Amino acid sequence: MARSMYTVTETLFFCYGHRLLDHRGKCAHPHGHNARVEITLAAGSLDSKGMVADFTEIADAVKGWIEENLDHLMILRRDDPLVDALRSLGEPVHLMEVSPTAEAIARLIFDVARERGLPVVEVRLWETEQSVAAYRAEG
Repeated sequence: MARSMYTVTETLFFCYGHRLLDHRGKCAHPHGHNARVEITLAAGSLDSKGMVADFTEIADAVKGWIEENLDHLMILRRDDPLVDALRSLGEPVHLMEVSPTAEAIARLIFDVARERGLPVVEVRLWETEQSVAAYRAEG
């Protein structure tokens, strides 16, 4: 028998630039996105207020981090030659160990939400209106 769960999803928006070094198409060049990120939390029961979590608490826990670390920044793999050029111009960058794909950015946000104590089960990152990547907890 399946276990019952309550879920809530907070949606946040941010802009970012990136490029994918190992990509053979357009995404190999620097470009930007207006992203929508959906952060889904789940619980088997509701808290004393009758909630999985207050939507404001979800936004407070993650939105500030996104604004400081991803919003209006170039997100690049640590070894991207563009890093030094941008830094020499005083441009802010966010570095990742892996290629900054939508999937990897979804995982990054998932991990931040988890570290901040949220019972996150899935993060969906809409890179465009048609394209979405997700990272979810197993089980």
